[in-house]
Amino acid sequence: MDHLDSTPWTPDAMGRQEGRTVLVTGANSGLGFHVATEFARRGADVLLACRNAERGRAALAQLRAEVRDSGVDPQVELVPLDVADLASVRRAASDVLHRRSGIDVLVNNAGVMVPPFGRTADGFELQVGTNHLGHFAFTGLLLPALLAGGGGRVVSVASVAHTFGRLDRENYQSERSYRKWAAYGRSKLSNLLFAFELQRRASAVGAPLVSVAAHPGLSETNLWKMTPLGGNRVGEALGQVLGRAVGQSAALGAWPLLRAATDPDLAGGEYVGPGGRQGWRGFPVLVPAAPRAYDTSDAAWLWARSVEWTGVDPAELSV
Repeated sequence: MDHLDSTPWTPDAMGRQEGRTVLVTGANSGLGFHVATEFARRGADVLLACRNAERGRAALAQLRAEVRDSGVDPQVELVPLDVADLASVRRAASDVLHRRSGIDVLVNNAGVMVPPFGRTADGFELQVGTNHLGHFAFTGLLLPALLAGGGGRVVSVASVAHTFGRLDRENYQSERSYRKWAAYGRSKLSNLLFAFELQRRASAVGAPLVSVAAHPGLSETNLWKMTPLGGNRVGEALGQVLGRAVGQSAALGAWPLLRAATDPDLAGGEYVGPGGRQGWRGFPVLVPAAPRAYDTSDAAWLWARSVEWTGVDPAELSV
């Protein structure tokens, strides 16, 4: 698929997006906000799924102002969603299915990064519960809308951190020990295992679904505030300087997500990320994931456990 990367990709390649419905989780800031803005600027009907209502309303107002400045009247709405709470996930999915008969693109972007040990509302370890299990359930519940249009697309947002992730079946939810970076890497590896397994299962039954993954490289987002650099002004400022020096802005970090969401040459099962050194910055290109992300045994185990833990079974794929 080298031909896909013969010309540097920019959002101009997206073209117009009228008539398409796009849902972005974690859309009130960072990557999610920029993804939502680019789609709205091109005429898409965009749903911003946000945990915090106040921040969501502020983001909606900012997005509308920015898009209107470019001469477009944006079609955007808020959807209350906390992916760390399965009750909220179910309410949000029901809300979306009530509002829209079909979804063309779902961007699973919301997440947390290396927080102190904690658990979600349902008792899951916070990072795998938020980054993977919440989105697994949300995607499964929205499959009717994704399949309704005859070609829905799911974008799972991963990270270069998946390369040090391990699917420790005995300690998946930190039952024995918690190391925050290990848990983060595990959650991002889970995003890729899910994305690739979803495509395998969709293809096996001929379902009209494209499942792809993307990562933003080293981008300057609010996730810096969750790292050891966060929590104080000096540390956060240092994180921002580091991000700018070796990484890129959140706006540029959103480009791989946008390419994954719109490139018509992607058939499913691909991974998109920055093409520069270490994958930290650069134009979005097709990139390989770590070999363990393609492990079908781990993917099957994770899928079965995810169904068990969330009570959502995305197996109802149909043509």
